[in-house]
Amino acid sequence: MRKVSNDSPGYEYLPHPADVRFRVHGTTLEETFEQAAYAMFGVIIHAGTLEPERSVDIKLESEGLENLLYDYLSELLYLFEVEEIVFGQFRVDSIEKTDGSYILHGQASGENLDLERHSFETEVKAVTYHQLKVEKEGEGYSAHVIVDT
Repeated sequence: MRKVSNDSPGYEYLPHPADVRFRVHGTTLEETFEQAAYAMFGVIIHAGTLEPERSVDIKLESEGLENLLYDYLSELLYLFEVEEIVFGQFRVDSIEKTDGSYILHGQASGENLDLERHSFETEVKAVTYHQLKVEKEGEGYSAHVIVDT
């Protein structure tokens, strides 16, 4: 699993009056989706201290890249809330295009939630479709995401 250095993350937070907005970039679609996961969990917790004690395989199919990114981030948020896993590492092995849809295979790793040990920054209630965008950009890709806090 790749760990993102805090010195040069593949994402940046942008101003928003009520929620959290971020833009991510990567050389591949897979890396771009990974960066979106790092950015979202960076809002929730300082993930640099988390160890990959527990891993979850992720397989999703969606129509369109924006829907796939929405579903991917929503699945991670769901696993955090329901399975009580605090993720700190993300790997997207592949994003394949099939007849009108995209299939994502990946993995997320982290720790079981421990309220005495983990301090949370901001609660992310949901991923939104508002201004959600995935684009080819030069030699790579970028995505724009707003999460409801």
